Amino acid sequence: MGKKKLPKSIRKFIRQEKARIRREVLDIAKQRELIAQLYSKFLSKTNSTKNDNEIKNQNTK
Repeated sequence: MGKKKLPKSIRKFIRQEKARIRREVLDIAKQRELIAQLYSKFLSKTNSTKNDNEIKNQNTK
């Protein structure tokens, strides 16, 4: 199974934020840190939503 894609609106937001970070922050290490934080913010939300749905499905069985 492949990775589940993020919704188009979230992908667009991440792309725009990455561009903003790269324009405003000159330090490469700081750029990478901020981009990693951006991804972790959204990936943790999608993982928690997935886990919540799995728990609901198990409880209904």
